[in-house]
Amino acid sequence: MSAADLWQRAQVSGSPLVSDVDPSGLVEVTFVWRGEAERTSVGWGSRFPLTREPGTDLWHGTFRLPARLRSIYFVSHLPDDDFSPPRDTRAVGPAHIDPLNPDTMLFPADPGDPSDRDAYVSRLTLPLAPPETWPVPQPGVPAGTIEEVTLDSGRRVSVHVPAGGRRAGLPALVVFDGYLGRTVMGIPATCDNLIAAGRIPPLVTIFLHGTDDTRDKDLTPDSEETTRFVTRELMPWARRQYGISPYPRDIAVAGASLGGLMAAHVALRAPDVFGAVISQSGSFWWPHPEHGEPEWLTREYARLPRAGLRFYLDVGDRETTSVGPGAPNQIASSRHLRDALRAKGYPVTYTEYPGWHDYVNWRNLFPTALTAIFGRP
Repeated sequence: MSAADLWQRAQVSGSPLVSDVDPSGLVEVTFVWRGEAERTSVGWGSRFPLTREPGTDLWHGTFRLPARLRSIYFVSHLPDDDFSPPRDTRAVGPAHIDPLNPDTMLFPADPGDPSDRDAYVSRLTLPLAPPETWPVPQPGVPAGTIEEVTLDSGRRVSVHVPAGGRRAGLPALVVFDGYLGRTVMGIPATCDNLIAAGRIPPLVTIFLHGTDDTRDKDLTPDSEETTRFVTRELMPWARRQYGISPYPRDIAVAGASLGGLMAAHVALRAPDVFGAVISQSGSFWWPHPEHGEPEWLTREYARLPRAGLRFYLDVGDRETTSVGPGAPNQIASSRHLRDALRAKGYPVTYTEYPGWHDYVNWRNLFPTALTAIFGRP
């Protein structure tokens, strides 16, 4: 099929074009774009270059992907070292959404973070991707309430209290990158739905807000400031204010990417506070080889006596890009931590999903994580 035919077909059926599922469970996914540019690529966790049809302004590229894959992407005309997502829904500019794909997704800026900005992406949902159910509010399911609080230290948190109000002794979950956890991840609706279905007990969820400007510092073990805040201010306050369970086994800490790294670090430092970790695509390669030997936290878990922790870990099977020479990629470092934890005797639920390093996958696997950690038989 010529590039012109692909463009005409995409204008009618939308982009990208997806073939039937073949016997091996793969599909051919064809992206098309039209316009003047020096280069054009699509992607998120990985970058796929498009080819310009000679003598035209038509660009296209076909890639074989698992039919179970769900991801996000945008169109970029920027160099390889600059792959920032678009800030609006206009399908123009150096980076923009796919103009022929109506399924877009907003990463909303946290109104309390002056360094944050809205970002938009296009969604890719292939034919065999599981349906989204748990993260979406359901008719007839009682919704919990959200309370926003600024603590004495100036740190911002928001708290999801399950339907029925405050009750003494409830389990609790602390979530890093809290604003995205509330919005993009849909964690409040996920909790409401799982609680209503009897899959998990009612629990209090505490979303810890940060800022884009300080995220790298706040969510790496270099600084113990975050650990001190969580253990000395946040959790004592939460016990007083919400009467959550005093038992570590009932309290979990969660995060994705650097947040997943920090969740595992905080739990290791404070097993008297936390009894469980949810880490999605955790950055266990840390630190960068320029700053030390990678996989520091994995070595710490192997070195220290086993604590009373249980784990849920996931990672995308396409997270194969390394941060630099000498550093393992995301999937390798996740496997290394999994193996170190199991060798030490820790209970670990581990999942590799078809996809890259992105919130659309973490959002849809978070119900699995909650059930693994808090689930009722």
